[in-house]
Amino acid sequence: MKERPASTDPLPRAVADSHCHLDVTDQDLGDSLDPDEALALARDAGVTRVVQVGCDVDSSTWAADFAETRSDVVAAVGLHPNEVPRIVARDGREGLQAAFASIEALAMLPSVRAVGETGLDYFRTPNIEDQALQHQSFRWHIDLAKRTDRTLVIHDREAHADVLRILDEEGAPDRVVFHCFSGDAVMARYCAERDWLCSFAGVVTYKNAEDLRQALRVLPRHAMLVETDAPYLTPVPHRGASNASYLVPFTVRAMATVRDEPLDQVCEDLWSNTERAFGSW
Repeated sequence: MKERPASTDPLPRAVADSHCHLDVTDQDLGDSLDPDEALALARDAGVTRVVQVGCDVDSSTWAADFAETRSDVVAAVGLHPNEVPRIVARDGREGLQAAFASIEALAMLPSVRAVGETGLDYFRTPNIEDQALQHQSFRWHIDLAKRTDRTLVIHDREAHADVLRILDEEGAPDRVVFHCFSGDAVMARYCAERDWLCSFAGVVTYKNAEDLRQALRVLPRHAMLVETDAPYLTPVPHRGASNASYLVPFTVRAMATVRDEPLDQVCEDLWSNTERAFGSW
């Protein structure tokens, strides 16, 4: 087990972690933090707001319940695209409909600001039949976000063309966030033209992520967010260890360097963009 990564100097202005999983621990990645400890460390680093994201009914319920107890946390609820074929394999189509009903009920709670993470993942789900289930689920989540006036949080892995096509076919909600954005500069411009937000995780600090850095460079100031996807995707210099919101400053400083912009300005932009995406809290 790796040692817990050391923190860095706090940011000059507060920012929000727009996507994390406080309920997930991975002892193989490093010393796990309980949610309250993780949030305390984050505050010390200048990360004063967190969006807690569900991936199935249980984690979505946990997210909504936990956010109800905290003034610094809001929730997103949904079925991760890789979870959808698992539900059908285990419980059949009736099980998927039951899961949809549970997510819809959660989405209406005051502590919930977003629907997702939903979308498509062809990396871990190469089977065509399972991908068709993901398409069905993605369309359902898009509709739910519109009906409940919630932000849509998208997981898109090796499925850019179909994600964009389905969004255009269904008509996107008013607020769309591409979680852990993984597209290129062309896709970044496409999203910005539609006023969709692109959220950057620690991946933007990785040596082999030049296409992602180029995407960040071309985005207008109003179109970017920062996230951890904790406990995963830990930024350099702690790549491979367990991630947490208190490590966001490493990613934010890298973003400022890539964009050749003052750190204060990047922090201010990230804060205002988070409020535009999820509201104030």
